[in-house]
Amino acid sequence: MWVIIMSNIMTSEQHAQRKLPLRFLRKLVNVIMALMPWAIIAALLCAAIFIKPQSVGSTIIPSALERRDQFYGLAELKDGSVLVSGSYGKVLSINKDGKVSRLDTPTRKTLQDIAVWDSTHAVAVGNDGVIIFSGDAGLTWQQAVDVPRSEVANKLNRVRVGNDGFAIATGEMGAVLASYDFGEKWQRVREEEDVAWNDVAILDDGQLILVGEFGRILLGRVGSEEWQEVDSLQASSLMSVNFRDQLHGLAVGLEGLVLETEDGGHNWNAMEVGLTDHLFDVVWLAEQKQWFVTGSLGRWAVGKGGEWENGILDKRNLSWHVRALPVGNTLWLVGANIGTWDGERWSQLRP
Repeated sequence: MWVIIMSNIMTSEQHAQRKLPLRFLRKLVNVIMALMPWAIIAALLCAAIFIKPQSVGSTIIPSALERRDQFYGLAELKDGSVLVSGSYGKVLSINKDGKVSRLDTPTRKTLQDIAVWDSTHAVAVGNDGVIIFSGDAGLTWQQAVDVPRSEVANKLNRVRVGNDGFAIATGEMGAVLASYDFGEKWQRVREEEDVAWNDVAILDDGQLILVGEFGRILLGRVGSEEWQEVDSLQASSLMSVNFRDQLHGLAVGLEGLVLETEDGGHNWNAMEVGLTDHLFDVVWLAEQKQWFVTGSLGRWAVGKGGEWENGILDKRNLSWHVRALPVGNTLWLVGANIGTWDGERWSQLRP
């Protein structure tokens, strides 16, 4: 009997001894699991404080020309390269070989137009009254300060340049601003009013022809603040005006409006070019001795007097274009995209 009791006691002690390590292990596991989140947090803090990230590979540089871009201004430099201005404060340079590069500018505002005086001086204008100018052919740009502003709206639609550093910019709320020092300083030359002036032509003798909303046309002179209103007999807004000499000019606008003058802008006559869509720009093609107009839905028309033909740049791409620029035998167009037109074939620049 005693032997049996002792044997049972020893068996119980041995069983208890075997359970102790299991209980200890369970407690140890529970402690570790409880501390693990704090250990992870501590490790992350140490990494954030003491570990400096190292760059791997090269920085990705965005393309100069992106699909989201829209462009509004065109100008030709003396070397034959083209400057293009547009959304996000972009100014692109396109050389004769078609290489596109982005020039650094001090603004992110959309640039509605760009113009150049000579081989070095350039100016661009845009939304919120922004004006930038360059003295090294667009390689670097500065933003003009103390530009006259309206409390209502300040988008500048167009800028034209003349002799001896003169420039004139037109825009919303009757903005007509002039510069006499290659775009660095600007002054208002006409009182603010509720009208958008969309374009201005500068003739060789200093005559100015201003066009805008509601078919309005004004005549003025460089250096003068006196203006003469001309009745166009039209209600549609005029978007662009251009002259091929001191007397002969063309103005185009919404709903296919085309006006012609043969006396320096004092009298205008409506003419048909076969289009009813909005027209945004008109240029004179000196070599062909014809006018070219461009507008919405890829529409174009070319001709003079009563002889015009019209068409679509590309039936697969009915894009709008607001500027045209003849460069040699090439006609550049910008708007929803950038491309060239040779009278038969549309060639679009791709991102």
